[in-house]
Amino acid sequence: MKRKWLSLIMVAMFVCTAAWAVSAADKQQAPDTITIQATLWPQVTKGPVTLSHKKHAEEYKAACTECHHDIKDGKNVWKEGDAVKKCQECHTEATVQMEKKLPPDQQKLNLKLAFHNNCQECHKKYKKDHADSKAPVTCAGCHPKAGKDDK
Repeated sequence: MKRKWLSLIMVAMFVCTAAWAVSAADKQQAPDTITIQATLWPQVTKGPVTLSHKKHAEEYKAACTECHHDIKDGKNVWKEGDAVKKCQECHTEATVQMEKKLPPDQQKLNLKLAFHNNCQECHKKYKKDHADSKAPVTCAGCHPKAGKDDK
């Protein structure tokens, strides 16, 4: 009888360990740095933006949902552990197309405005709250000059 219980406990422990391992493997590991380089534009005028994901999360205490989102019914339903998509997967237009008249719940910012509204506004607020901050708020502060290889 003792062997039966011992076997049952060992099987339960194995199942729990296997479930934990699969769950941990499914979670994405965030890189220390990220380079944002969209491919929607046939030619670029500014170089790609490289930022420290680690610094934004740990030092600046930026919540994941400040950058990552999945909007449903006007609300961000993205949560940590969900898949992270490239911005251009949803923000599919490179420029504003004013002739489109969509209801507010179907409107999406074009890619450039999505980047700039999120990044610049956050940087401006952080700089206002932290006088010694070097958070960039100008084009050259984030974008290196586009080289020949970027065009």
